[in-house]
Amino acid sequence: MNLSYWEIKNWLSHIDFTIVGSGIVGLSCALQLKNRFPKAKIVIIEKGILPQGASTKNAGFACFGSLSEIIDDLKYHTEEEVLNLIQNRINGLQLLRKTLGDRSIDYQNLGGYELFSDANEKLYCTCVDNLKAINHLLNPIFNTEVFSFRKNMFGFKHIKSNCSFNSFEGQIDTGKMMNALLNKVQALDIKILNNTTIDAFSEDINSVKLKTNHFNFSTKKLCIATNGFASQLNIPKVNPARAQVVITKPINNLPIKGTFHLDEGFYYFRNIDNRILLGGGRNLDFKTEETTEFGQTEIIQKKLEALLKTTILPNTNFEIEHRWSGIMGVGKKKKPIVKQLSNNVFCGVRLGGMGVAIGSIIGKELAELVE
Repeated sequence: MNLSYWEIKNWLSHIDFTIVGSGIVGLSCALQLKNRFPKAKIVIIEKGILPQGASTKNAGFACFGSLSEIIDDLKYHTEEEVLNLIQNRINGLQLLRKTLGDRSIDYQNLGGYELFSDANEKLYCTCVDNLKAINHLLNPIFNTEVFSFRKNMFGFKHIKSNCSFNSFEGQIDTGKMMNALLNKVQALDIKILNNTTIDAFSEDINSVKLKTNHFNFSTKKLCIATNGFASQLNIPKVNPARAQVVITKPINNLPIKGTFHLDEGFYYFRNIDNRILLGGGRNLDFKTEETTEFGQTEIIQKKLEALLKTTILPNTNFEIEHRWSGIMGVGKKKKPIVKQLSNNVFCGVRLGGMGVAIGSIIGKELAELVE
């Protein structure tokens, strides 16, 4: 790119902090850095025209984990680790709501449900048997029982008559949330350079030199907040995980309200604007879905359509209006990676599909690492 003197002077000179990724983590990091260092010059590099990854492509669940997910987490994490994960998600949601306000993100506390298919008797019995123990485990955080069982009142088919209910779960409008974050960041004169990809970076004692697809520049500190794309910048222990999503056209008198988890959380759906948004299915083909490429696959799309027809909307005519996918960052452990990589390089990645819940607080923790 043939840059002018003015472009170099105003956008690419004397940069204190550069953040890679303009998703929830990157924008939250920028806000916290500006709060700590009001006079700092902050630039955000974003590979997409809009924020890529999952921040504008997620389902908008304001959740901290379903009953079966928490039970499964206890197989691989200690009770203390699981409590810390859940507390972090609660703190992150509170920070998001405080930063932007419930109205600007259209936060609604409609409750969350976990459905159990007729074919999976084992999972249902496991959740029933562990209900009391999980509520006891979570009592220090909520000071009341979190999960209970209630009747399936929504007309779902091939589903157990009882489902798990969590009154603390809510939902947001993902687009409104990201728009509010972007407006807040840009109002502070934090520059966002879209359609720009970091090809490589190198470090000396006092700065980091970045090579992009358009230009080269230097920054004092570099914060990487690319989550599902972290491996492209050589950050280990973060695997990309594609999530495919569909949404119906508006449905008259839609009775379904709330957030819903099915099949250990591998499928999830909710109401939004009189529509049903449904996502998931990567458990059908984990290997193919471990990718940074956006797109859909026939096996997952057919499964999502079948779930809508046979289980979620069995007696309702509907049409699918949009299909898309997002890229999450996952790993063997669910704890996010927030650490200093070298003298002047830091990262906040591996959100494990919980970006709405923990994105704000991971951004804050990332900013607090930087001196």
